[in-house]
Amino acid sequence: MKSQFLLNPKITFLNHGSFGACPKPIFEEYQRFQLKLENEPVYFIKKKAEGYLKTARESLSKYVGCQSVDLFFTPNPTFAVNTIMRSLHLESGDEILSTNQEYGAMDRTWNFYCKKSGAKYIRQNISLPVVSKEQILEEFWSGYTSKTKIIFLNQISSCTALIFPVKEICDKARELGLITIIDGAHVPGQMDLDIAELNPDFYTGTLHKWMLAPKGSSFLYVKKNFQEMLDPLIVGWGYESASPGESQFLDYQEFQGTKDTSAYLCTPTVIDFLGKNDWKAKAKECRKLVMDNYQGFCDLLKTQPICPITEEFLVQMASIPIKTAKPVELQDMLFDKYKIEIPVMPLNGNYFLRYSINAYNSQEDLDVLFRALQDIIKTTDLLEV
Repeated sequence: MKSQFLLNPKITFLNHGSFGACPKPIFEEYQRFQLKLENEPVYFIKKKAEGYLKTARESLSKYVGCQSVDLFFTPNPTFAVNTIMRSLHLESGDEILSTNQEYGAMDRTWNFYCKKSGAKYIRQNISLPVVSKEQILEEFWSGYTSKTKIIFLNQISSCTALIFPVKEICDKARELGLITIIDGAHVPGQMDLDIAELNPDFYTGTLHKWMLAPKGSSFLYVKKNFQEMLDPLIVGWGYESASPGESQFLDYQEFQGTKDTSAYLCTPTVIDFLGKNDWKAKAKECRKLVMDNYQGFCDLLKTQPICPITEEFLVQMASIPIKTAKPVELQDMLFDKYKIEIPVMPLNGNYFLRYSINAYNSQEDLDVLFRALQDIIKTTDLLEV
């Protein structure tokens, strides 16, 4: 599969989780739409884009398990969550219950809106190592109070790569009358996703990570009873449209000014590529590589896995706890000297080396990382063991 991707063959790429990687057939479709746009921009934007977007939404909705009129495309989940937050009308004393393993941009966004409103963003501690799903649920819900109004959490943590029990949390939140907002950035293409079964109020995910779409392709699902209250982040031609489309919700959210929607329009080709290449089978092989190597890396670095090494907690990423006083220098050395693209992730005063595995990776890639870490331990002070 490596030949299907545009990645630099001189780099050992173990960081699919950050921004994904796009296969050649999908990238060619992306460029085809960009060329159509430039061939006749007015005709494309005014006459064709809406139909293309509808086709893309319909394709995506079947893949993620919801109705096509209940989602719209966004450049990224940060954009999506900002859209939600703008419309929540938080009040002083309201509490948003979250975890201490959320994506940094999301933490910052909540902090921004809480400073404006006087609400409180509760980063409930999920202690590591995780030993069971029940532990996560108990620790999470111990942060609930009578002031809790919103539940916000990632389905897969960017930093720790842990899978969170979102279904159980959404079910209980609904019983308590709480709004649920789920950040599923890492889910589509890495795990099966059925939004209707999870039943959150809001769900955002990316296509440009594990679904392999071009960069800047994500979506926001909104349950019907919240669509009318959701203001657009950008007010544009769709607001009080002179030519209303199939729903006011989509008019407000899709038509916000001139933009290149080519990444969104590739969605049918993205899903077709995953199907033709039996991506579920390839993902299973990737998960096996993740599981088979995790304990060995922890043994090398004299640390412990942060969870049971099973598919209940891990998919195609794993975060190795490391002891370092120089995380930036360590990441730079891995890239500059050893040509390995891999992140060193900070979280709550600790650091993790997170490797991501996709179909273009092999055991040899992880062996390259293992040998590099051995060398760094022997020759530098960047890692403590």
